[in-house]
Amino acid sequence: MTWPAGRDDPRVELTLTDDQLTVRAAVREWVDEVVVPQALSNDREERFPQEALDGLKQTGFVGMSIDEAYGGGGADPLTYCLFIEELARGDANVRSIMSVHLGLVAGAVQRWGSEEQRQQWLPRMATGEVLGCFGLTEPDHGSNPADLRATAERTASGWRISGRKVFITNGSIAGVALVMARSGGPGARGVSAFLVPTDRPGFSAVPLHGKLGLRSCDTAELVLDGVEVGEEALIGAEGDGIKVALSALDDGRMSIAASCTGIGQAALDTMVAYAGSREQFGKPIAGHQLVQEMLADSAVDVDASRLLTWAVADLKTRGEPYSLAASKAKLFATEASVRVANACIQVHGGYGYVDEYPAAKYLRDARVTTLYEGTSQVQKLLIGRALTGVSAF
Repeated sequence: MTWPAGRDDPRVELTLTDDQLTVRAAVREWVDEVVVPQALSNDREERFPQEALDGLKQTGFVGMSIDEAYGGGGADPLTYCLFIEELARGDANVRSIMSVHLGLVAGAVQRWGSEEQRQQWLPRMATGEVLGCFGLTEPDHGSNPADLRATAERTASGWRISGRKVFITNGSIAGVALVMARSGGPGARGVSAFLVPTDRPGFSAVPLHGKLGLRSCDTAELVLDGVEVGEEALIGAEGDGIKVALSALDDGRMSIAASCTGIGQAALDTMVAYAGSREQFGKPIAGHQLVQEMLADSAVDVDASRLLTWAVADLKTRGEPYSLAASKAKLFATEASVRVANACIQVHGGYGYVDEYPAAKYLRDARVTTLYEGTSQVQKLLIGRALTGVSAF
């Protein structure tokens, strides 16, 4: 079954191919065996999920969406979304490693990089020898990256980059950082993008702790103190930095929507199981109408999130613009995951408030998704501008 053809119809194929079903089943089995058993203890102790990262490398999942020509899996956008959803269903921390590595960094190298840059980075990213991080957000510039302060000055042999980046996923473990820095005048046109090896002198990463959610993934502040790179580090043309960043964020928003679908699915599965086993007033609480209402609302939220995400993947697969669809999916799925996770806590009652059960973790991990890669408010402004032709920025 497909949607009717038409300019504004998503026309997303609603039946997965045999290959997509096979990949999803393989990832699901691995997640249930390796990721799920460690998720709560890793979260409680703020311990990096090294066993999951090792497994991602051993299985080859770490290169899922990188072109086969560079040693990756060559997954199409929908298969990639299925992969991300399953990772997030098991543990959103593990998902965060991959969506940044693949969706933001490897995707940008494939889209904007020269053949030399692709050959330099993608084969090693496909095996996990090198992980990527995305250096856009700064202490004073999140929703308005066009005014970022990091600088890139020309030298005799390339560039000297200085500045600070915050809330950078994979920041302490990455081998390459995609860094946006000001190489010219004010505004978006003065920003360029660079592929910066993290072992260069002057590059340091300071891990951040005490987060509300995503407590076991690596998040860091990056400090670039006169880091020198060659001319080959510039990705895209000089002044293309914001274009590189925004195109990466389109993929990132698709990843976040898929991730939130996975969080929502995990929360829904957990509350359905608990409601069927927990008894009050002489019967399972699943038999009470208001509990069923929470389950029903959550099921609709999860399905709607999934379909909006699949629509983005379909547009990308067909080579059509998908920025607006990505914003819609990101806005809905992130807010929906918070609702579903909150309902999961409510269904669990007091047990939902302690970390012996996963309900609270779902809510804490979901909450940040409404903030990064464009807040919910920014997504509404982007959607509103697309509808009216009037910018609110």
